[in-house]
Amino acid sequence: MIALVDCNNFYVSCERVFRPELEGKPVVVLSNNDGCIISRSNEAKKLGIKMGEPAFKMEKFLTENNVTCFSSNYALYGDMSQRVMDTLREEAPEIEVYSIDEAFLNLSGITDLYTFSENLRKKVIRNTGIPVSIGLGATKSLAKVANKEAKNSDGVFIIDNEHLCKAVLMNTPIGKVWGIGRRYQKKLLNYHIDNAFQFSQLNDNWVKKNMTVVGHRIQRELRGEPCISIEQAPPAKKVIATTRAFGNKLTNKDLIKEAVATYAVRCAEKLRKQHSAANLLTVFIHTDPFSTSEIVYHKSQTVILPIASNHNTILVKAAYKALDAIFYEGLRYKKAGVIVEAIVPDNNLQGNLFFDGDQSKLNKISVVNDSINSHYGRDTLRLAAQGTSKEWKLRQQKLSKAYTTKLNEIIEVKS
Repeated sequence: MIALVDCNNFYVSCERVFRPELEGKPVVVLSNNDGCIISRSNEAKKLGIKMGEPAFKMEKFLTENNVTCFSSNYALYGDMSQRVMDTLREEAPEIEVYSIDEAFLNLSGITDLYTFSENLRKKVIRNTGIPVSIGLGATKSLAKVANKEAKNSDGVFIIDNEHLCKAVLMNTPIGKVWGIGRRYQKKLLNYHIDNAFQFSQLNDNWVKKNMTVVGHRIQRELRGEPCISIEQAPPAKKVIATTRAFGNKLTNKDLIKEAVATYAVRCAEKLRKQHSAANLLTVFIHTDPFSTSEIVYHKSQTVILPIASNHNTILVKAAYKALDAIFYEGLRYKKAGVIVEAIVPDNNLQGNLFFDGDQSKLNKISVVNDSINSHYGRDTLRLAAQGTSKEWKLRQQKLSKAYTTKLNEIIEVKS
């Protein structure tokens, strides 16, 4: 059996761990720059607050209904996610971390699945304070379906017989099936296929022809045939991007260079984490696309690196070169981003006679850099190019403390 463990209202739950007085009250978490609502407590959902609602349009409603709002605290959420996943690893023989708040578990060999799942839920709560729902099925796709049912029951739901499987699939809209995107949903609805069970009973050849091998794999999974295995080591990403909207619109090139340098460093960190290096780096900048009073400008520039690299200095130099080629004076820029591509393993790089950098020295610097920042916190050691300005950083007016990652913000318990 495969289990999908999903943290309930994860971002909100992380905030409530350190603010227990918010239990039972409406709480929401906002996206970058405090833009839209991206996580809601059950109480907030009952008020009719929808996912993706712009916060500024809801300001009066949120105040009138005493809804507590938080800016996204990604350092906190990432650390709490790690604690949840570490707890799951202690109990499950195999685990695939699917996202920041979801993990698939292989429960082969476990006989009393319900007792195991209930005990696991209690352990996660005890270790982290985060409530989870657990759905179990013969395949990953059925575990996904079961998890949705678990959220509406007592937290654990097991699809363990054909009759129950049929009933649950008939109650699952086709658009809610894992892997069925909007395009396939529209196509299937045109053929009056509106639930998961109907999809599972379609002719195999029709599905292969109209939805490719991937669609057929999902169909077989819904029938109880395992086709998607547990990936304990996720594959390396082929493209890595760091993009952000600025907290304020910027005209000063030096400030934008600080932001672009920081984004390039973030890409370098992600490359090193998966033991990869990139051959191409792209920088883009643009003004506000929704402005009716300003020039709309969107440009990007790609630079070929002299040698595939994951070093901060090399990527920042390339990012500066790309930015210089597209920066236009006098505009108010809203967003910038750095994207690295043509990614290869970092243990077998093609050399370049015209590259005068000392790879061995750069590797040692990266090891020391990552070690210090891992121990003392991100950007404890950073390039001067990253600057200290806050003008380009995300607007986070409702940011909670870094309770678990900064010693000076650790929670205090008073008797």
